[in-house]
Amino acid sequence: MKDIKGYNALVTGGTSGMGWEYCQQLAAKDCNILIVSNQQEQLETFPQKLTEIYGVKSWGLYMDLASDSAANDIWNYCQEQHLEIDILINNAGMFFFHEIDSSMNDKVFAMLQLHAVTPTRLVMLFGEAMKERRRGFIVNMSSMAAQLPTPGITVYSATKAYLKSFSKSIYFEMRPYNVGVTTVLPGAIATPLYHLKPNLMKLGVSVGLIRTPQWLVKRALRGMLHRRHVVKPGAMNYYLPVMIKLLPNWLETKIWKRFSVQ
Repeated sequence: MKDIKGYNALVTGGTSGMGWEYCQQLAAKDCNILIVSNQQEQLETFPQKLTEIYGVKSWGLYMDLASDSAANDIWNYCQEQHLEIDILINNAGMFFFHEIDSSMNDKVFAMLQLHAVTPTRLVMLFGEAMKERRRGFIVNMSSMAAQLPTPGITVYSATKAYLKSFSKSIYFEMRPYNVGVTTVLPGAIATPLYHLKPNLMKLGVSVGLIRTPQWLVKRALRGMLHRRHVVKPGAMNYYLPVMIKLLPNWLETKIWKRFSVQ
């Protein structure tokens, strides 16, 4: 496995959930961390925490990653700071469960930007620099939902499927340049993303249906360091997509009618 001591890592959505866990586990491996997030309050203290606990360099950059200029703005910041990024973690995400209608326009296009456009641009910008240096790692956070086109998460599953497909292809393009690209497909993870009530979250973790960010990130980074092109942790990643595909259309329609948001 690659020694990444002293590497500079960029983590999007790095102030909560899996993003913050990536920051901590990479800092524990002696990586310097650039945290990119739209949570200004956390950015004022989290970089300092990493420096105090792990003794690494850390920076915070406020950014709306759903904006059209986000990727270029991050790239320009790194150029101005003379900061070479060796590890890119495309982690930032959003989630909603709702039928697609006119009331969802803003959320739909924000999700398209956040899950597809911005990560693609970041891979192109920072990946090109990695290719020139002949070293680097890229981790793109897809989802088990990429294998489950399901009503209610229509855009979520579609954007995650795009990221899965894009990442698998770019893996082969980057491989000759000694740049690893790893796609992670987590199932349910105990983060604020899904807006579950604390008691339901705790129950899900206790019975193994929901995993912790620590569990997921440990496996994702191990896969990254081994240059695996896909990390699909957990048994649910294998049996749940098969079970969903076996559902007849009439039953899936009935289930959607039962749970749809009116």
